[in-house]
Amino acid sequence: MISNELLSILCCPETRQDLVPAEKPLIEKLNQLIAKRELKNRTGDIVGQKLDGGLIRNDRKFLYPVRNDIPVMLLDEAISLQDL
Repeated sequence: MISNELLSILCCPETRQDLVPAEKPLIEKLNQLIAKRELKNRTGDIVGQKLDGGLIRNDRKFLYPVRNDIPVMLLDEAISLQDL
């Protein structure tokens, strides 16, 4: 789990928007898509690793994965939420 202190200093690397933790049902839905190999990241690559959590931009367009309690703040690894 990401601490509030860390969350307060993280922002979207593209837009500098604040981030909020993803709700558990969304992470479960994304992990189901990952298991079926139906979820792609921003560059169109299939997401192969299960998510432990995620951080969502304020505009709710993209989620940054969290794996092993480490946020992956790379633009290419972001997952679009617009088509879900």
